[in-house]
Amino acid sequence: MTRKPSWAALEKAASQRILIIDGAMGTMIQRHKPDEAAYRGERFKDWHRDIKGNNDLLVLTQPKMIQDIHEQYLAAGADIIETNTFNAQVISMADYGMEEIAIEMNVAAAKLARAAADKYNKLTPDKPRFVAGAVGPTNRTASISPDVNNPGYRNVNFDELRAAYKDQVKALIQGGSDIILIETIFDTLNAKAAGFATLEAFDETGIELPIMISGTITDRSGRTLSGQTAEAFWYSMRHLRPFSVGLNCALGAELMRPYIAELAHVADVRISAYPNAGLPNEMGEYDETGTEMACKVEPWMADGLINIIGGCCGSTPDHIAHIAEHAKAHAPRALPTFEPKMRLSGLEPFVAG
Repeated sequence: MTRKPSWAALEKAASQRILIIDGAMGTMIQRHKPDEAAYRGERFKDWHRDIKGNNDLLVLTQPKMIQDIHEQYLAAGADIIETNTFNAQVISMADYGMEEIAIEMNVAAAKLARAAADKYNKLTPDKPRFVAGAVGPTNRTASISPDVNNPGYRNVNFDELRAAYKDQVKALIQGGSDIILIETIFDTLNAKAAGFATLEAFDETGIELPIMISGTITDRSGRTLSGQTAEAFWYSMRHLRPFSVGLNCALGAELMRPYIAELAHVADVRISAYPNAGLPNEMGEYDETGTEMACKVEPWMADGLINIIGGCCGSTPDHIAHIAEHAKAHAPRALPTFEPKMRLSGLEPFVAG
């Protein structure tokens, strides 16, 4: 198995500075206000279902829009841009009857992000940019029943998730991704299927990429939707030996900090965070400005909690530009070492001895 040359460049960059990951793709797409016809494009103009809202499809029908968004984030200072593939696997694409083009979507999305990153790599060769192949949670959960009257029911199983994820990851590798980002994890069992599939994809392609893992603490309980604390979540995923672990989505910076700190105190890998731009207002919109958001995450950097920082829902290139400017003043978190112990996880962590 070979590692892509970009792995060494990523390790070097992460040792020198806090890396900046991009902001919300969906927020930027909404600014364009694409209608049904825009989503369909010429290729899918006669599709038998409504497809408005299928943002991942835009890599095929509106590629210029997507590449322009990537480039706006790169211009704002992003070191890492995420492919527009949050739902681009057969399980989520079944909602639109588009399972058969899921692989094509991932290849195309990775190529668009790759083209944008390469453009900026030529402009700033001393500041390498990286493409993170985004692997979302799917719209199903393997741990929780969707039927309150039947707690034992599941609408997806581990092997179905594994197969869907493996196809997605292989396509993201084919398209030129530098990193595999398993993100917005609300169900650790889904994430374990994604991790297993990612390792299988590495074996089958002969290419190994860094893995980033980003969970989601859903509310002030400090737990994922499937019930784990941040520390227990890390112990469930650490066998993947990821490049980083962190949190994104659901919470704004103020509410996310304690759980980022929790991870920073137990994980011997880099810590990432990309919170929402505050909490949504009554209209579901995000009011926090770039300056406000940057000022809220800067203490994380000053306190040595962070290696990778960016934004999730509601964040824009303006948010990323402000965060990137603040990050220049701070060193990345030093990687700690821990005494070898047996570390187990259920809903709570257990450390022997």
